[in-house]
Amino acid sequence: MAPTVTDATGQSGASGSADASGTTGTATSSDLNAQAGTSRQAGATTRTVTELADGRELIYYDRGTPPTARAVADLRPLDAVAPSSEVRQDPMTGAWVTVAAHRQARTYHPPADECPLCPSREGRLSEIPAGDYQVAVFENRFPSLAGEPGTHPVPPALDDPLHSRGPGVGRCEVVCFTADHDASFADLDEDHARLVLDAWTDRTAELSALPGVRQVYCFENRGTEIGVTLAHPHGQVYALPFVPPRTAKMIDRAARHRAATGRNLFDDLVAAERASAAGLSAGSPTAGSPTVGSPSADSAPGDHPEDSRVVLAGEHWTAFVPFAARWPYEVHLFPNRRVPDFTGLNEDERAEFPRIYLDLLRRFDRLFSDGDRQVRAPYIAAWHQAPAGHEDELALHLELFTVRRTADKLKYLAGTESGMEAFMNDVAPEFAARRLREVGQAGPANPTGPTPAVDPALAVGPTPAAGSTAATGPTPAPTAEEAQR
Repeated sequence: MAPTVTDATGQSGASGSADASGTTGTATSSDLNAQAGTSRQAGATTRTVTELADGRELIYYDRGTPPTARAVADLRPLDAVAPSSEVRQDPMTGAWVTVAAHRQARTYHPPADECPLCPSREGRLSEIPAGDYQVAVFENRFPSLAGEPGTHPVPPALDDPLHSRGPGVGRCEVVCFTADHDASFADLDEDHARLVLDAWTDRTAELSALPGVRQVYCFENRGTEIGVTLAHPHGQVYALPFVPPRTAKMIDRAARHRAATGRNLFDDLVAAERASAAGLSAGSPTAGSPTVGSPSADSAPGDHPEDSRVVLAGEHWTAFVPFAARWPYEVHLFPNRRVPDFTGLNEDERAEFPRIYLDLLRRFDRLFSDGDRQVRAPYIAAWHQAPAGHEDELALHLELFTVRRTADKLKYLAGTESGMEAFMNDVAPEFAARRLREVGQAGPANPTGPTPAVDPALAVGPTPAAGSTAATGPTPAPTAEEAQR
């Protein structure tokens, strides 16, 4: 359930985000005393909506009452943005491809003192007019998709089935996780991570209500190896006018599983992975079966079942390496209770999320670090949410993966992956899970709270002490199968 929204004055509003029409305060470049945008409060989270100089929407998210500085105007002399993109359908696969040539001119690796995502300061105005912020979301100046969804629906392939095309309508937003240019998501404390979750929930509720939006996709790209062009910690939200290929495949597989078993695919998947970690029979309980325990600090790798791919198991969330992982280190994170998107999470699930997610990201940062060398893992964090019309079968979940396979080697998508969409993984999923469990007890890269308590139902051995070989030692010797990869 989405947080309850209340006006900053204390008057109650509807549950969820602001209504799609939006009541937005304006900030003109000529008015130093610009009006504050609409401020609303969702529990402990307040959002303030305003506009940038070219008319794009900007939303500040704060814990508690926002400072008056949120009303500061964008004084840059910006022309109105008029992006032009289109979507074209591949007649051989049915997949939609977005063509957005204007993005060639977007900002590319600016120096740190010219970062457009840092707060504005005297002599250097950015996309964020305020001198500081907690979390900020704004419409991308160089969007892949733009324009009111639903006004120009993607046309069916009737008169020319080989050249089906339509305008690239939709919405692309940038989510700035923190004002600290040198931080990363893993450096946030739990309260700040919860604020980001509230922002994702608010954007999902608002964008999914727009006509013509089929799916809302929240994601983060981190690292130059991924292709990131702005170093500031940030993610993005896309409101898509079509169902992308990976989601379409999930819809098909879920339908096949339902027809064959009468059960939900994602319920069975999470139950089987959790059962393997607990040493239980991997049966197929019905949807909504109870789960036990609190976030696991994990057992020593040698004591954990060899075939278990679970990395973290909490009372409300489970993270595991998928059976057929495509990437050397790939983890899927599911709420134990199936929900279609962020708006379906209850308060208990929201409260546990920051601890689980931060722990997972910090493990990725420890994977390739050795001694004094800190190697931050480049990664993609992709949040899959059910598209319109498929809320009953598809499940909210994260697919987190890195393109790095060792400290000095990257996984390139070459002939088989790029040419045939057939992944060849260099690391066995069970080995990757053991390694991710190992690095879990080394202590957080940026400690912000106590280590989660061990889940007695899923821990099967003593927790290694920080600094022990099991916790921080070298990668264990590979099996014969792994050595051949």
